Amino acid sequence: MTKRIHKLTIPSSTRYLEDVRQFVEVHAADAKFPEDTVEQLKMAVDEACANVIKHAYKGEAEHPIDIAVIVQPDRFTVRIRDEGESFDPSNYTEPDLMKFARARRAGGLGVHIMRRLMDQVEYKKRGRKNECCLTKYRS
Repeated sequence: MTKRIHKLTIPSSTRYLEDVRQFVEVHAADAKFPEDTVEQLKMAVDEACANVIKHAYKGEAEHPIDIAVIVQPDRFTVRIRDEGESFDPSNYTEPDLMKFARARRAGGLGVHIMRRLMDQVEYKKRGRKNECCLTKYRS
């Protein structure tokens, strides 16, 4: 298998998250990843895109989110790019899950979920673009 890249651009609205999940599912299944891994990929990418919509673009739906699935023999990477407000991972601290459970707070666990489900999560600033790369390696 050689490196394959598949691209999708969506407006920054949660109504398009199902399209993103289907896009990831099709390409992960085609790359012969197990069903549980496909579900992990879908959840992590959904969280990353939801964070872009809510935090980078502040819920404004007219901005694009560029998504690329990069399939290589040893890994599956999803690259998400936006031009919204940047996320600085050095300011992130792992949440206290017990405190979250007691407060019954909705949201706030997206980065934690992505880091737990993926083998590698990287954030980069490339000019005006923010880039989040989520990678899952084959076992």
